Amino acid sequence: MANTIATAIQDYNNGMTDTDKAICELLSAEITKHLPEAENKVWHRHPVWFLDGNPITGYSKEKRGIRLMFWSGADFDEEALNVCGEKFKDASVFYNAVEEISKKDVKRWLQKARYIQWDYKNIVKRKGKLERLK
Repeated sequence: MANTIATAIQDYNNGMTDTDKAICELLSAEITKHLPEAENKVWHRHPVWFLDGNPITGYSKEKRGIRLMFWSGADFDEEALNVCGEKFKDASVFYNAVEEISKKDVKRWLQKARYIQWDYKNIVKRKGKLERLK
């Protein structure tokens, strides 16, 4: 499935308002372009991209807008990824218009996502303890 968008993700995007759909389509295109080897699917009801079974990035519709999340983003040292999770190493940014998205930023974050990874795939086996993969 690498380098294509899963039908379930297309269905997710199509279920959005026009503005949110445009944001989702741009994000999915950029993610697929810059992480072509990643598997993508709807996981826990949201589009997510995985490398070797480990969740890397994804987006979801929330009250504040479309949230682009990076599972290991707290270690990217990126000021714009300023919405950090409390329990894990995730970081996010919210978008409410396509014009707010910097493709240059998204590309840089995706490059970092490939090389900065915490092992979420085995978090249950490790009873909630995260270990650094890369």
